[in-house]
Amino acid sequence: MRSAFGYRAFTMFLVGRIVSILSFQMLVVAIGWQLYVMTDRPLDLGLLGVAQFVPMLLLTPIVGHVADRYDPRTILVLCQLGEAFAAAILMIGTLMGWLDPLTIYVIMALVGAGRAFEIPTMVAIIPALVPRPVVPVATAWFASSNQLGSIVGPILGGLLYELGPGTVYGLAVGFWFLGASLIFLIQMDHVPRASEPVSLRSLTGGFRFVWRDRVILGTISLDMCAVLLAAVPALFPVFARDILATGPWGLGFLRAAPGVGAFAMSVTLARWPLTLPIGKVLFAVLGTFGLAIMVFALSSNLILSLIALAVMGASDVVSVVIRFSLVQLRTPAEMRGRVSAVNGLFTGTSNYLGDFRAGAVANVFGAVPAVLIGGVCVFAMAVLWMFLFPRLWRTRNYDELSAAQVLSGDRDKPP
Repeated sequence: MRSAFGYRAFTMFLVGRIVSILSFQMLVVAIGWQLYVMTDRPLDLGLLGVAQFVPMLLLTPIVGHVADRYDPRTILVLCQLGEAFAAAILMIGTLMGWLDPLTIYVIMALVGAGRAFEIPTMVAIIPALVPRPVVPVATAWFASSNQLGSIVGPILGGLLYELGPGTVYGLAVGFWFLGASLIFLIQMDHVPRASEPVSLRSLTGGFRFVWRDRVILGTISLDMCAVLLAAVPALFPVFARDILATGPWGLGFLRAAPGVGAFAMSVTLARWPLTLPIGKVLFAVLGTFGLAIMVFALSSNLILSLIALAVMGASDVVSVVIRFSLVQLRTPAEMRGRVSAVNGLFTGTSNYLGDFRAGAVANVFGAVPAVLIGGVCVFAMAVLWMFLFPRLWRTRNYDELSAAQVLSGDRDKPP
């Protein structure tokens, strides 16, 4: 613990990240319940994912370019202020009574644009806040901060929704302003910047790097497909109201449950980093993830559902720590922004398009079959990836050099 929190810049960064994810999770709970009450259609919940995915898809090449050339603190502050502005519009629209589904989709697209810049920049900044040997531990604490926000945010949002969605949106505005303030005050060492001229080649450099590195490509595509097939959160309002017979508070607990499991696991990984072969661990936790999804789909008991979601979150965070650490440690410093943007696109694609897939399938077959089918498909995908990316299966630790590092003699490479 001391090896990461001994660095003041990292501590401030982590707190700023916690309040940001706290705001977003509160927002998602309130919007999900409010929209489902408005329309009573699972498909509309899935369209929330599409609204966030489109700006991420369009902005990814620009995001990587900006992250590699400009001060990451400035980027993060502007993103969080923009997200606070979006929450303020939701608050005003709710209090004045003119908020409708179309406005909600537009606001979520604005939030998606902000997060398209924020997420890869936050990942890419970690090696600038701590020394290289501390990066895996700092990454685990970064994942812990995400999960802490994912635990408290949904519960807080669900409970405060009883006072009205405007209350939730107003508190989110305050938290985002706090996060922006903390990021603004960070002091850190100079980060190497990309120096090549702006061109189509430089904008697509992250995609080309990922395509050449089969370990990174296999890792992030594995995560993308798993979440795409087994997306569950978009349907939480349906499960909470129609299957588990709870209210907004139950929705908050459903959204928090994966965070509980993920937080416990990420803290464990921060204190005791993985020593087992990480490739085999990655596929093992993927199987656990799929099994937990199927248990949740078939459960009609709130407690069992929460346990299944906690197991799902715990297994998923192992994948997140492995993926983030591999991406950061196998990528040259001047490329980290663009590669992290590609990683963010893969992650965003899985989350947002997965939400749409779940909503569309649930609209036709029902929520339970939509989730159950996804869980089964995860197992089939894991077997396929073992054959498509055998080098990923054989990867033992983070310090195995990438081909790019060997050829370039990257000064950031491990000893």
